[in-house]
Amino acid sequence: MAGQVRVLKEGAIGWIVFDHVERRNAITGEMWRAIPAAAESLDRDGDVRVVVLRGAGDEAFVAGADISEFEKLRSGESGRTYEEGNVRAFAALENVSKPVVAMIQGFCIGGGVALALTADVRYAAEDAVFAIPAARLGLGYPVPGIRSLANVVGFSTAKEILFTARRFDAREALGRRLVNAVLPKPELEGFVRTVAGEIAANAPLTIKSAKQILGELARESTGHDWAAAEESIRACFASEDYREGVRAFLEKRRPSFRGE
Repeated sequence: MAGQVRVLKEGAIGWIVFDHVERRNAITGEMWRAIPAAAESLDRDGDVRVVVLRGAGDEAFVAGADISEFEKLRSGESGRTYEEGNVRAFAALENVSKPVVAMIQGFCIGGGVALALTADVRYAAEDAVFAIPAARLGLGYPVPGIRSLANVVGFSTAKEILFTARRFDAREALGRRLVNAVLPKPELEGFVRTVAGEIAANAPLTIKSAKQILGELARESTGHDWAAAEESIRACFASEDYREGVRAFLEKRRPSFRGE
């Protein structure tokens, strides 16, 4: 079947590659179903400290869901099953306990924006193009996707993006806080690798705790698990990494963290 989700490992960096180049990395139903296993495998891998999302080739991050499948897979009862697969894919990426970085070049449309929003930080090339064209297709956009969008760009901007369904470029995405930085296209991958390496060199338990707490803060006002958040902080202070960090500071050297 055309299209696949590839998992690669390079030292402490794990890559999830959306590979459907002939359709600008549009996500097929099979690809949606493969995303949870990809995310969970890298989250379980003790050698991986940061996960990077990217599209194959250099033309697109993800140009949305594969519309050629919509009449067959995204209507009636099968449409509900399709949407449930999408939600499971987004949830699996959002639940990765390690930092997730999105490397965005070219088209980032519809489901591509939703996938990028599951990342903790997003870096884009100058050629990146964004849109959520649900209103041009007549489909209902899922609640988790709208919540994620509003949490990042604010409610008014989220409404404009969804209501107009228009495309906007990387500089506008930066101004709307959809991405953290915009780079010349030839520099994007090197920049992402540098940032991922910096993250991987830091204390994993501290980063995991910070991500957990920020996740709780981003939730709606009910259902916070502050006990788990406090336990994650205590685990940092009880760790060998904390002792190593203090020793390294006093000895004026770089720490060597082990995640324990």
